[in-house]
Amino acid sequence: MAGRQDGAAPGHGADDGHATWAEELLDQLRPAGRDPRRVVAWLAGAAHGTACLLDGTGTLLAGAELPLADDVIADLLAGRFASAALQDETRHVRAVRVGHPQAPAAGVLAVSRATPFDRRTADMLTRAAAVVELLLRAEDTTETGRRLEQAASALRLAILQLLMVEDTVSARRVAAGLWPGLLDTDTAHVYVLEAHPDERERLTAECLDAADGQALVVRCPAVDGHVIVIAPAETTGRALRTLVGARPRTFLGGSIRHSLARTATAYGQAVSALALARFRPDGTAVYAERTHPERLMDAEALRAWAGRLLRPLDTLPHHTRAELVATTRLGLEFTAVSAARILGVSRNTVRARVERVEALLGADFSLLTVRAATHLALNTQAGVAPEPARAPAARSRQVGLDELLAGPALRTWADELLGRLAADTRDLRGTLRAWTAAGGNAERAAQLLGVHAQTVREHVRGVEPVLERQLLAVGSDLYEVVLAQLAAGDLEPPVLEPLVPETTPSGGAEGTDRAP
Repeated sequence: MAGRQDGAAPGHGADDGHATWAEELLDQLRPAGRDPRRVVAWLAGAAHGTACLLDGTGTLLAGAELPLADDVIADLLAGRFASAALQDETRHVRAVRVGHPQAPAAGVLAVSRATPFDRRTADMLTRAAAVVELLLRAEDTTETGRRLEQAASALRLAILQLLMVEDTVSARRVAAGLWPGLLDTDTAHVYVLEAHPDERERLTAECLDAADGQALVVRCPAVDGHVIVIAPAETTGRALRTLVGARPRTFLGGSIRHSLARTATAYGQAVSALALARFRPDGTAVYAERTHPERLMDAEALRAWAGRLLRPLDTLPHHTRAELVATTRLGLEFTAVSAARILGVSRNTVRARVERVEALLGADFSLLTVRAATHLALNTQAGVAPEPARAPAARSRQVGLDELLAGPALRTWADELLGRLAADTRDLRGTLRAWTAAGGNAERAAQLLGVHAQTVREHVRGVEPVLERQLLAVGSDLYEVVLAQLAAGDLEPPVLEPLVPETTPSGGAEGTDRAP
């Protein structure tokens, strides 16, 4: 065996075939063929022998195993030699180090052939090692970039999940390290973009470019093909609309401006607007500010009623109460699977938290009327419900949900909304009443009406464009329609007045919690 000291340059003589093999080697750097394994295969054929590539640990990366001693490989990788040669009775082997010692792209490239190495073949091996080093460095850089993007994507998702549970302080802390100033705002719009799932990676990259560091861009954890953008700056919305206009079969739904603590509410509005955007020529829609039923209720009585309904939750420690309330609000807005993906927990955890709230409130969430009332109470207490136009009169007695729903303004709104269904020759209002009473189950509603379940589904789908609200997907739109049915007298109000002790504990261990 012979070795050449590191740093000694090999000689390069003229060769008639030099231009040909050099061009072939350079072809390995073309975008379509950048693969170290292909270079090793090319080298074996050009040298009329066999070749192999070992990584920095001596593990075979490409080619066939060659008779190289471990100490030779170690000397090459450590930089004690730049190349080594071995000869026995039948084979001639040469090996060169790839890359700088201890570099991520370090390795050993070796060739074995039956005839001695001439200058041409030795030069070919040396040049091939340089090409392999470039390709390994490129792979390492690409992999590093991929890992960094994965880490950044995971951080963006973590920030979204914190905002969804109203933990704005932690969200700002997480964002401050990588995106300083991104969440130094009190309010923001939420946008949801939709494309084919195969296009989502490209759409995400385009959204990041369009946002230019002024928005939080997250791959939706709940729906493949959705990208969520939390945008404090108005310019981001305009940039996203331009982006959607240039992409076929891509849609955009946006919320009105909300505080960061109301990100979950804004997200629900953006999803609702997205459903409308699919039918718009430009593929975009913004949630329309419309008359909400809670605006037509006595604000003081509404807040007092919500406080009484949710009072059993006050027996919990603060952090536990906040966690249960945030999860339940999402659980009422979305399916358990979607809420779990948004929060980054299991769906069993979501169901367990919602069921615990259900037990504490003495409620039955299988009833849509109960869900709508609880949704109203949670949003009222969270400050989502807008203030009414006029100040309420003081009340000396407690007002129940039935009285809240009996106000003349609310009744007029409900009659106008549901009255739109009369224009259809089908009994859409009757079907809607039965479907809501059946908890949104088409089969049970069909049994009540004596029709086919598919007829019920078609009727409910026919209601959606007339009322301009999504019903087949849980969320605010559905609960508004349920409240309208309650106010109009189509449904009986649920009994929701849980009994609680006169003295509420200030907090304690979760094991002492009990349902009222």
